[in-house]
Amino acid sequence: MQGFHRAKVRRAAWAVLILSLSAGAAPAEEADRPTSVLMATTTSVRDSGLLDALLPELEKRLGLEVRVVAVGSGAALRMGAEGNADLLLTHAPEAEEELVASGAALSRIPFMENHFVIAGPPEDPAHVREAASPEEAFRRIAAAGVPYVSRADDSGTHQRERQVLAAAGLDPEGGWPGFAKTGAGMGVTLQVAGERRAYALSDIGTFLAFERHTKLVILSQPADSLRNVYSLLRISPQRFPQVRGEAARRVEAFFLQPDVQQRIADFGRERFGRPLFRPLLLEGAAPSRAGEAPQSGDAP
Repeated sequence: MQGFHRAKVRRAAWAVLILSLSAGAAPAEEADRPTSVLMATTTSVRDSGLLDALLPELEKRLGLEVRVVAVGSGAALRMGAEGNADLLLTHAPEAEEELVASGAALSRIPFMENHFVIAGPPEDPAHVREAASPEEAFRRIAAAGVPYVSRADDSGTHQRERQVLAAAGLDPEGGWPGFAKTGAGMGVTLQVAGERRAYALSDIGTFLAFERHTKLVILSQPADSLRNVYSLLRISPQRFPQVRGEAARRVEAFFLQPDVQQRIADFGRERFGRPLFRPLLLEGAAPSRAGEAPQSGDAP
């Protein structure tokens, strides 16, 4: 229960922050002379520590203050759809494409990836280790009625969970005995799963960052349905005059620089003995924008 209490406190804090940052449009003269940019992101890039590793260099190099609101991808995309952010960093490909198609976002650039994992207690009461696919793993968990913790927050992780559950022939909303919802970020959800000795779907980066605290282990095998692509989306200043379009363009360009892509490739090696993300543009693949043919490494 302590985990759920922390989740409620965090959700309230983020709600206050979002309201304080997005209340009212920025004056036109401020948008013309941007000194800051508001980036709405998925929680995994914060909880894994990646943003802490990259943002100081970004701010130094660009002379911009980057204000980060780390929420689920669904909430970040809604902020973009309402013009309440300048740039998004999310991992919900279908919803991202819809935002570009709507005209609210100028482009979608997949720039790094990792993968989702099904984590659980080492004793593995549902025998997930023996499952041939993520879909079979979820069927085993549901059939056993063992504890499972879902973010249930419309994040990119939650959207992928629903897709895999549907592909497994299960209710996308879960609902089997032992199924619990936090409505919180990945870090909080993993902590709750650890306390309950439950299963959970997580991105690999956040899982490794919280592994020591939760004492959960990775039980799933790599699969196409667990691929996890992160993209940058610039919000349209033509649609939303308050958006700092030039500042967002410069921040986007920072993440695409070869040296920054290399830093992404190296992130996690020292602490975890393995990288937490794989850059998609390091080998010279051209960014894929809305309306252009996908390049090598783009999201499917």
